Amino acid sequence: MTATQVWGADEAVTHLYAAHYRSLVRLAALLLHDTGAAEEVVQDAFVAMHGGWRRLADPDRALAYLRASVVNRSRSALRHRAVVERHPQRVGPDAASAEHGALLALEHAEVMAALRALPTRQREVLVLRYYADLSEADIADAIGISRGAVKSHASRGLTALRTTLERTS
Repeated sequence: MTATQVWGADEAVTHLYAAHYRSLVRLAALLLHDTGAAEEVVQDAFVAMHGGWRRLADPDRALAYLRASVVNRSRSALRHRAVVERHPQRVGPDAASAEHGALLALEHAEVMAALRALPTRQREVLVLRYYADLSEADIADAIGISRGAVKSHASRGLTALRTTLERTS
């Protein structure tokens, strides 16, 4: 009876780790061309061996099992890398600068001030039309005026907004 058959999973895997970790990392690094990924592959192989130690048919062949596991995991890592390279992540648009955000806030404040300066009906019609996205008929029903009056208030309100905002620019 050999030492690996007598030892439990902790002792056997610890002994194998101390004796063969570096050579297994070199093997994986040669396959992957990446030492960091090689270390992960080898560590995963040792974790899997520890978890499945009782199912290991011949504990004396544990090193051969580890080598095969490292090779298979390296192949999987290479396949995964190839898929990732074929399908790069789409990068979203660049974030707006702080300057841009400040300018937008300033413009928003100017529009809100100009909107507040409008007569009540014009302001209501414009808010319902462009903020709530209601149709002329829905606006007419909401505030109790005719569709013609909605058109008139919208036209006058937009003209007044345009005039006010052009003066401030």
